[in-house]
Amino acid sequence: MFYFWVVRIAIIGSAYPFRGGLAAYNERLAVGLQQLGHEVRLYTFTVQYPEWLFPGKTQFRENPPPPQIDIRRRIHSLGPISWWKTGREIRAWRPDLAIAKFWLPVMGMSLGSVLRLLGSETVRLTILDNVIPHEGRLGDQLFTKYFIGSVDGAVAMSRSVAESWQELTRKPVETLFHPVYDHYGEPVSKEEACRVLGLDPAYRYLLFFGLIRAYKGLDLLLEAWRKPSLQKFAEVKLLIAGELYEPYEKYRPLLEAPEVRERVVFHEGFVPDEKVRYYFSVAEAVVQPYRSATQSGVTQIAYHFEKPMIVTNVGGLPEVVFDGEVGYVCEPKAEALAEAIETLLTQPLEKFIQNVRRYRVQFSWETFVKRLLAFSEGLRRGSTR
Repeated sequence: MFYFWVVRIAIIGSAYPFRGGLAAYNERLAVGLQQLGHEVRLYTFTVQYPEWLFPGKTQFRENPPPPQIDIRRRIHSLGPISWWKTGREIRAWRPDLAIAKFWLPVMGMSLGSVLRLLGSETVRLTILDNVIPHEGRLGDQLFTKYFIGSVDGAVAMSRSVAESWQELTRKPVETLFHPVYDHYGEPVSKEEACRVLGLDPAYRYLLFFGLIRAYKGLDLLLEAWRKPSLQKFAEVKLLIAGELYEPYEKYRPLLEAPEVRERVVFHEGFVPDEKVRYYFSVAEAVVQPYRSATQSGVTQIAYHFEKPMIVTNVGGLPEVVFDGEVGYVCEPKAEALAEAIETLLTQPLEKFIQNVRRYRVQFSWETFVKRLLAFSEGLRRGSTR
């Protein structure tokens, strides 16, 4: 179905040259909307995080910009003049729909201010990563409420996020899903992946992937990896690929423990888009030992590369990882993780892979975009406002 009322769509948020899942999401969303025939402009930041606030090594990508996406750098996250100028520019373009991805309360000031400057003919929608952040900060409630006041409705990608939204406002929310991340290329052979990553193909690998923060639970996974029940799998190594957002000293005792040291490969650092497929191609399964979660892009990368998953029973993860079918769901405890990993390693993986292929169809971008536009149509007509 083509949504005739929608011709122009402004996406406001992270995009090239900024790196990470937020930028990847917005860019893939722009492509999905364009494939349905809509004109899309993506308004991103000149300054997203001031350097003194950013915990990683760099915020930027080195690769060329994504083709066929109109990306305009306009917004300084702490610069009110830029908010006013960007809002005025978008308003003059007269989009039918404006979409802002919300992930951090403090960003609600810049995003919310831009949205408030748009004309009444523009439907203003947010896609929620979080409502309540994993790691709270002073002012979160104030910034979040300011942002909520700037939109007509919200799309949540998990039930837990939708419930958090409804605790703060009566504005409508539609619960959809996090679409599959299918833009990292096709899988390669294990042998090629090992060659590129400098790994020994004689071993089997379990993958922990993504930024390393407290709520991601890497320490829980390393504690599980020390258990005698897993030490018997001498042919399996734990592959950790991601940038530390915490001091290495926190993990040193676990990474360098005698019973773990030779069974872990740690590739510390942000993984650029062009290398993602090698890490997922080399892995037999992906482990997400999170202490808290809403939804996860890592899960949807695993779906694309047809990898079984072990996730913890937090947030929206159990909504998309079907226990016993595409992997296992366990409690966020070392003992439970060890048991789930042991069970997975002793099962034929092909049965999980077949189920991953079957379920991933329901997480397509085409389905997501069509349902998002249908919800936007309800907002425009006032039936959900």
